[in-house]
Amino acid sequence: MSDREIYMQEALRLAEEAAACGDVPVGCVITDADGSIIGRGRNRREENRDATAHAEVEAIREACITRGSWRLDDCTLFVTLEPCPMCAGAIINARIPELVFGAREENSGSCGSVIDLFAEKYGHSPKVYTGVCAMESRRLLREFFEGRR
Repeated sequence: MSDREIYMQEALRLAEEAAACGDVPVGCVITDADGSIIGRGRNRREENRDATAHAEVEAIREACITRGSWRLDDCTLFVTLEPCPMCAGAIINARIPELVFGAREENSGSCGSVIDLFAEKYGHSPKVYTGVCAMESRRLLREFFEGRR
C-alpha cells in the first residue's frame, strides 16, 4: 500500500464517521512535509447545520491551528471526494501545494469535473492526483445515498 493510500484510508475512516452521523461521507486529512497528520475533517453540514462544514474546511482549520499559520505551503491534502468550489478556494488560499482525492464529483467538482479552478490564473495552483482509493470512496457514497432512498 502506498503512502497516499495509507493517508486516504484515514480519510475514508472519517468519511464513515460522517455517514454514521447522517452526513454525506466525505473525509479529509492533511499531512505536513514529515508525513505527520496535522489536520483531520469530515462533513458536518447536517450535524452543525452549517453549509460551510465541509471535510476540507474542517481539516484546513485544524491544520492552521496546529501549524500556527494560515500558510500550509509544505502540506498535502487527502480527501475522499473531489473538492467543490468553496473547498478548492480554501486550498488555494491556504497555499496547499498538493491535493490527492478519491472519487470525482460530477455535480460540483472543481478540479476538472465541472470546472478546474486550479487551471485559472490564481496566485497558487496545487498538483492534483486523482483516483486514489476511488472505488472505496464511491462505494461509501453509493451506500449512503441508497440508504436515503
